[in-house]
Amino acid sequence: MKELIITLFAMSVLAILFGCSTEEQQLVTGRNLKEELHLQVLVNYDANYLLYLPEDYKRSSKKWPLVLFLHGSGERGSDIELVKRNGPPKLVEEGKKFPFILVSPQCSERTIWDNKMLISLLDEIESKYNVDKNKEYLTGLSMGGHATWSLAIQYPERFAAIIPICAAGYPQDVYVLKDVPVWVFHGQKDDIVPITEGQQMVNALEKEGGSVKFTIYPEAGHDAWTETYNNPEVYKWLLSHSLEDKK
Repeated sequence: MKELIITLFAMSVLAILFGCSTEEQQLVTGRNLKEELHLQVLVNYDANYLLYLPEDYKRSSKKWPLVLFLHGSGERGSDIELVKRNGPPKLVEEGKKFPFILVSPQCSERTIWDNKMLISLLDEIESKYNVDKNKEYLTGLSMGGHATWSLAIQYPERFAAIIPICAAGYPQDVYVLKDVPVWVFHGQKDDIVPITEGQQMVNALEKEGGSVKFTIYPEAGHDAWTETYNNPEVYKWLLSHSLEDKK
């Protein structure tokens, strides 16, 4: 029995050594090799969000437009009340009535907006509520404005129109939005995100023949959002667009 154990141990050691030797023999050094990674990653998303449904939502079976609002860096955290500081959620809190579903998620503290999480949230809202998929709109301010550019660029077929406010973007990639109506807002005296950042995006989009409007507030600093979201014409402009226009 003792001899059998010794023999098995010796065979195991040889197998290990042989395996290492074989693996080392298969390695190629000194030049580039094409390799492939096949990996399944499961991700859990947890996010708080404010949901506003129009007053007539329950009394109507129609499909409703949807606006996704993305806040700035100052509203990050776990206190959803912070999201009511600015933009459409603030107006709702003050009694404003909107003719669309409003979704206002909250970004976690010390993080930035995650595009896959935002699209997953939209998919979830679509599955639960009567959403008109041809009339989904995207807007955000500062960090949320940057995310507006980023999300729309990654999913240009998803949104009927977008409104980035006081935000930097990706001029080299904005060509994919040439068929998406865009209205950009910026303060001339913005010392947080210089107006040149917004101008670069507008210039790049115009160069591609995109449908883009650019509103500059001559006396405004970084807060280009208060006047924008208080303007009824902004919502009329949004709701005037539909993905059906592109078909």
